[in-house]
Formats: sequence, C-alpha cells, structure tokens
Amino acid sequence: MSDPLLTLRGITKTYEKPGAPGVHVLRGVDLDLKPAEMVALVAPSGAGKSTLLHIAGLLDVPDQGSLSLSGQDMIGQGDRRRTVARRREIGFIYQFHHLLPEFSALENVVLPQLANGISRREADKRAGDLLMQVGLSARTGHRPAELSGGEQQRVAFCRALANRPKILLADEPTGNLDPETSEAVFEVLTGLVRDTGLAAIIATHNMALAARMDRVLRLEGGVLVPA
Repeated sequence: MSDPLLTLRGITKTYEKPGAPGVHVLRGVDLDLKPAEMVALVAPSGAGKSTLLHIAGLLDVPDQGSLSLSGQDMIGQGDRRRTVARRREIGFIYQFHHLLPEFSALENVVLPQLANGISRREADKRAGDLLMQVGLSARTGHRPAELSGGEQQRVAFCRALANRPKILLADEPTGNLDPETSEAVFEVLTGLVRDTGLAAIIATHNMALAARMDRVLRLEGGVLVPA
C-alpha cells in the first residue's frame, strides 16, 4: 500500500474579528491523500473549502495541527522551503483562472516551468503537449482576452500541471465550462492521475462529477466526513 503524499492531522483555523467572536472555520481536519487518488471535496459556500485548500497547498498556515508532504513536516519549515515545495510538488487550479493577460496561452504554461529551472525548449514542448490534450493546439498563440472563458480555464488547467506536480488542488475547476468541455478536461485529468500517480483534491458542487472520483468528502462543521 502506498504511503500518503499529503497528510493532515488536527488542522484548525479561526479567523478573528475585532469586537466579535472568532469564526472557527476548521475544527480538526484529518486527511490522507495517496498517489493516483482523486478525492472530491464538497461543501456549501462559506464552509471553509478554500481555506482548507490554501492550507493543504502551503499558501496558508493553520492555527494548530500538522501537515506533511511526501512524509516531510511542512508546518515547521520556513517560507523559502515552503515556496520551493509548493512550486515543485503542488499544482493549483482556481475557479477564476488568473492567467497573465500580456502572455499567450503557450507562454502562460511555459512560465511556471522556467521559474522551476526547465529549459525553454523543454518547457515549450511540455506546454504544447498539454494544450493539445485539452484541445487548444490551434489557440496556443492567443492571449487570454482572445480566448473564451472555457478556453482560459483549460489553459489554467495546463499551467497547473506544467511542472508535473505530485498533488493537484482544484477549486471548482470545471465550474465555468460547458458540459462537453468539462467532460473532456475531466477525462484528461483522470488519465494523468492514473498514469502518473498524481493525487488530486477537487472541490466541486457537481455531484455527478464527484461521484466518479475515488472518494467524496464533505466539509461539515469544520471537519471532513464521508459524503
């Protein structure tokens, strides 16, 4: 049995408000995420889904609890080590794509690789291959403003996978896509998970999509429970 790539234990997070009681968003989250596993995360708006993804992706720190990535504790690491780990081992897809508007689709997928020390030639090839897989071969030279919302989200999907991360964290990645495009992107993601051992946590309101993943977890009352 494979060891978890990501382990969370007793994760808590409270947001303080001056003159008001703190908001206890996470109250003791436990999670093991293994290679080649797809986990659906479902929760109503405001339940702490994004907070949990930010902590899991080393963008935020919990008030209490432990987090290990590939068996290594990350809570006690400095900002530089966390940044390197995040860049090399974690890919993010947000509901809003956050593409760089002055760069083409290809360049948006190339840039994270260059920041990770990959040669331009290799980065170009990787970016082109990923964009081809999601049906954007003819759009590689277009800037985000020249792409539809669905096309922009598919570029963001490729950007998240550009550095071959071990873990993918996605917040409503198909929320802005039409059903046909959503299905195509999901099939690509599923293939990558199965073929490469990528582990994915996908936050979604699409229960039909969630049901096709390995596990469905609900964030309820600040803890994760089977859905």
